Amino acid sequence: MPERADASSGMVLLTGNSHPELAKMVSERLEIRLGEATVYNKTNRETSVDIKQSVRGKHVFILQSGSKNVNNDVMELLVLIYACKTSMSKTITVIMPYLPYSKQCRMLRRSSIAMKLVAEMICKAGASRLVSLDLYKKEIQGFFSCPVDNLRASPFFLQHIKTNIPDYKNAIIVAKSPGVMNKATSYADRLRLGVAVIHGEQKDEEESGLEDGRQSPPPNVKTYDFLPAQESKQKPPLTVVGDVGGRIAIMVDDIIDDAQSFVAAAEVLKARGAYKIYVIATHGVLSSDAPALLEASPITEVIVTNTVPHDLQKMRCHKIKTVDVSLMICEAIRRIFHNESMGQLFRDVTLDD
Repeated sequence: MPERADASSGMVLLTGNSHPELAKMVSERLEIRLGEATVYNKTNRETSVDIKQSVRGKHVFILQSGSKNVNNDVMELLVLIYACKTSMSKTITVIMPYLPYSKQCRMLRRSSIAMKLVAEMICKAGASRLVSLDLYKKEIQGFFSCPVDNLRASPFFLQHIKTNIPDYKNAIIVAKSPGVMNKATSYADRLRLGVAVIHGEQKDEEESGLEDGRQSPPPNVKTYDFLPAQESKQKPPLTVVGDVGGRIAIMVDDIIDDAQSFVAAAEVLKARGAYKIYVIATHGVLSSDAPALLEASPITEVIVTNTVPHDLQKMRCHKIKTVDVSLMICEAIRRIFHNESMGQLFRDVTLDD
């Protein structure tokens, strides 16, 4: 089909270097050209942007996701936004399917809430709206001073389960930890399946609370006798609450990164009698040796979306399958551009997704 010029449509789609494949798919579905912009690093690693077309008075959409080079991705986005702002764009909508730093959305010891800082930088740079997909915590929307649309990937996953998992009626939705129980229940209700939860998961040391590091006064100073003695948390061994024997286990979560917790959960499910184990996660970050761990694990298949580029990881692990969500991103861009309601994209989606 012929591509419309952005001059006639009033829409400009720009992208950084984080996920060019997704940007190409979105531009082809929208039938518009990708904007002529060059984003590169100078010899001293400074990020530079050169927009080679006029964006004055245009509705600019900047597609930039998170990848392994996360700090560079954020800086590219900020410079792109500011370049469009100083070029007098009418609106600047950021399309960021995977929002970097989203896990740093709460205080741990004497650290900082880095997600709040990133949100403020994006808004201060000139973004008028942000569209993301399955935020790590929905409360992150409150960090932004501009409107945020948190799209859901669950309709694509539900369709994939029904069409690509044989005998899915014999499956059971498994929450990898009690924290994602609401998400697992949401999937189970729409598939009309049962729910199980894995309890006793060993969390990362920085999140365990065993060594908080904020003792005041220091531990060698005598404390007051009337204060209750603090005992360290004792995590029980991994166990499954629910019957998974002879069933297909489907674990759901938002992000799969180092994969160690998924592998440990899969081993427990396998020992309890699950004969197939699927992992569904929206963002397949798959850092370090995660592909090798998944390849050697009892997991049958890992299903992720294309919000994060993971072609190299798929070469190392044949179990990784990709669900395309570019159609939802295109529809969100189209509705925002034409000032249509976004409610249709949240149809049949529960709050716990």
